[in-house]
Amino acid sequence: MAKEKDALHQGSLDDMERIKEASNFLRGTITEGLADPITGAISADDNKVLKFHGSYQQDDRDLRDERRRQKLEPAYQFMLRVRVPGGIATPEQWLVMGELADKYANGTIRLTTRQAFQLHGILKWDLKNTIREINHTLMDTLAACGDVNRNVMCNTNSYQSAVHAEVQKWAQKMSDHLSPRTGAYHEIWLDKEKVVDSREETEPIYGATYLPRKFKIGIAVPPSNDIDVFSQDLGFIAIQEANELVGFNVSVGGGMGMTHGNINTYPQLGRVIGFCAPDQVVAVAEQIVTIQRDYGNRTDRKQARFKYTIDARGIDWLKQTLHERLGSELEEAKDFQFKNNGDSYGWVEGNRKWHFTLFIENGRVKDTEDYPLRTGLREIAKIHEGDFRLTPNQNLVIANVTKQRKARIEQLIQTYKLTNGGQLSGLRRNSMACVALPTCALAMAESERYLPSLIEKIEAILQEAGLHQEEIVIRMSGCPNGCSRPALAEIAFIGKGPGKYNLYLGGSFTGERLSKLYRENIGEQEILATLRPLITRYAKERLDGEHFGDFVIRANYVEAVYSGLDFHR
Repeated sequence: MAKEKDALHQGSLDDMERIKEASNFLRGTITEGLADPITGAISADDNKVLKFHGSYQQDDRDLRDERRRQKLEPAYQFMLRVRVPGGIATPEQWLVMGELADKYANGTIRLTTRQAFQLHGILKWDLKNTIREINHTLMDTLAACGDVNRNVMCNTNSYQSAVHAEVQKWAQKMSDHLSPRTGAYHEIWLDKEKVVDSREETEPIYGATYLPRKFKIGIAVPPSNDIDVFSQDLGFIAIQEANELVGFNVSVGGGMGMTHGNINTYPQLGRVIGFCAPDQVVAVAEQIVTIQRDYGNRTDRKQARFKYTIDARGIDWLKQTLHERLGSELEEAKDFQFKNNGDSYGWVEGNRKWHFTLFIENGRVKDTEDYPLRTGLREIAKIHEGDFRLTPNQNLVIANVTKQRKARIEQLIQTYKLTNGGQLSGLRRNSMACVALPTCALAMAESERYLPSLIEKIEAILQEAGLHQEEIVIRMSGCPNGCSRPALAEIAFIGKGPGKYNLYLGGSFTGERLSKLYRENIGEQEILATLRPLITRYAKERLDGEHFGDFVIRANYVEAVYSGLDFHR
């Protein structure tokens, strides 16, 4: 596919472009690497191609030094991500994910910040069987990672409005339409007939080298911004009139990742550029993706996300280019208002069904000695006739429960002690962390394993100040790639090194403002010493209904940031 001339990005292509072009539409030599009995790893090039199939090669970093001393190769393993458009899974799919976690992975399921499933600890020899069994459940891992459109997010609260089912339908349609067309996935994992001549194959949207970087899409339904729509490369904000879906406001150019020490990288908020009717949403998504395909930076991957494409040329350029490709202009954006971006826990009734939202700390579904979470959810899945909804905040909704079935599910909830959401502090209820150590190769510091204990210490400060139930958004990421969307949190920690974090403050409770660096490279003792006077003053001086992120700006601790271009200033 011919690429349009890009004067801004002259120079040598990033090596990832070579790897994609040489992969023969994402085949590479993955099949041969999987069959190699000498090592538990695959080649570096194939590892990068493997991401398009939904998997990352990792190793257990807790074991690195010991294995090196024993002159053994690292404890290689694979993370596998399963696409779940809009976060909706059947009870049968939930049960299979649990079975696969025990059979091939580390015995746990992880719910991601993009409403997908993740399994960790899969050995190379088991990867093909795992993907094959996932496919049998009518789910797949294709395009869960890689330089393509990722899992399409969608508001999970089916009780919130009558339009939710229609919004979910458009999320599924976008996901299907933007999926890669290569036959490589079916050949490698499902033993379908191989296409020998790649000229028989085309990628009508992506081309042979796909996108410059990953691309993320999500649909929000006001007043909930649970998907953090302004963190998405492309966001759609559902507009209702008289309880009917009339269309979507279109937001472009959001993204959370950056690189420490590189001020030319930054998180960015999406910007609303107009409104489209529901039947235009797939066409708008396709044309936005092709604009990024043709104009995104392929020489420097640190500048390759869509936010940088827009910031390099301007929002007016983007709107004009989109209008030319669509053949028509978007309408003027319509009014909307977000009130929160978190989850509400416990039972709620809506659309003549019942829905139970369960807090799952950092999305990790496992049993502990005093909290049999995985077992309880497995028993519920055995009798549940509705669906499970993975929330963008790593929690779970047992959704669409009939009145007749509610009593039995409630009994199981009580038996397995799955009622912790309402008993937790407002800070913990609004917490989120990425996986980080020991498996993520990019992690500079702990996140999932550390945030719960840090929150416990901050909770003591909140308790002293009389703020134990105050809703405050807190997020932690082990590196600046921002998978837990920390740049939008009221209190955020981004790892700098072992036990050290940058502290950011001032994000909005509704996900419409970026946080700002407040303290750099600090450990736990300094974190607590820094937060204590802020929290104490907030308790004494806050205005009625004022959120913590708004207070720290009004009290001049940090400046308000509404553009990534101001993030480092």
